[in-house]
Amino acid sequence: MKSICLLCGIASLASAAAPVPPDPEEAAYPAIERFVEVLEAVRKRHPDVDRLAYERLVNHALEGMLASLDPHSSFIHPEMARLMENKDLDAELPSLGLTLGLRADGPYIAAVSPQGPAAAAGVLPGSGLLEIDGRKTQEVEFANLLGPLGRSPGETSRLLLKSPAAPQPAEVALVHRVVERRSVAEARLRDSEIGYVRLAVFGKGCAREMEAALDELEDRGMKSLILDLRGTGGGDLHETVTTLGPFLPPGTAVVTTRGREGDTAEPMKTPDRQRRKRDYPLVVLIDRMSASASELTAGALQDLKRAKIVGEVSYGKGSVQNILPMGGGTALRLTVATYHTPSGNTPHRKGITPDVAVNMDDAARENFAKRCRIDSLGPDERKTIDAWEDPVMKAGIELF
Repeated sequence: MKSICLLCGIASLASAAAPVPPDPEEAAYPAIERFVEVLEAVRKRHPDVDRLAYERLVNHALEGMLASLDPHSSFIHPEMARLMENKDLDAELPSLGLTLGLRADGPYIAAVSPQGPAAAAGVLPGSGLLEIDGRKTQEVEFANLLGPLGRSPGETSRLLLKSPAAPQPAEVALVHRVVERRSVAEARLRDSEIGYVRLAVFGKGCAREMEAALDELEDRGMKSLILDLRGTGGGDLHETVTTLGPFLPPGTAVVTTRGREGDTAEPMKTPDRQRRKRDYPLVVLIDRMSASASELTAGALQDLKRAKIVGEVSYGKGSVQNILPMGGGTALRLTVATYHTPSGNTPHRKGITPDVAVNMDDAARENFAKRCRIDSLGPDERKTIDAWEDPVMKAGIELF
């Protein structure tokens, strides 16, 4: 009887929803029947009876369904949904490049930032977090897990993870990175007339910081600019659009949002006023970790023929997520739309292709990462990095 009731309930939802071409509506019934058949076979035959509650099995099935859609959609278990009501609780750990979540069987890795230590170590979203530095996580309240993971740059956290792609748990050692507090991490003049600005994040005040940096470099004689967005992830969309303002005519459409049915929101435009005319040559550097706001910036400047893009194909994060409350105290983090650059292109799942491709090997990536935190290096290591020739930077300079 339980199987029939579950089937009817889910089938009713399927029939009420709009058809999803090219899958015919009647295809829902055999698929749902198969799901229920598997569900009941598991409950009947699996020996771990304490893991077979309908609530647990269905929630984990939904977790897998959301994870199969894209890297940014996820199922939020009731345990985590309740914790999210606490506005003071921030489960994101920028120094490790991951976000924790909570489900019935304990804490897990809810999301992995493309440019963080976790991604570099191959940590997968959905992995169960079993231990932190040898201490079992089930013995600790979720809110108290965040403290031990808030270490200083250069320190190491050892996590025992049960990956969905591996049969046995494995330990990973993650070195905490520097988390930039300022959006403009570096601004300097090189070769007397070529300016260099590295953006760490499109955070609050990014546009203001960018303009101040440009003012200073221009006053010192800058005639061309390299904007470095390598390793730069997301940020505030409005700040991203405003940051494009110095380089484009006032009121230029730079970003649009498209939903499921192809409906397009009003394009977001650069500010109506411009303090200075900044029409000097511009090169933008990107790599495979440049994501979201970086991709929209590079894509807009590329589409409008304002800049040459140099480096690697970017990460491919050009989507909008909403939190949708669901029944049973659960919720969804669901991708509901995509961002598009002026040409109509979206970086979603494919990234921005540079005008000049320059691949970086592992040694070059490590050197660039050290270059970004050069003030923390010892004298010998700093000397080595000072002498290193950045191949992407070299290619960018050659375009002027």
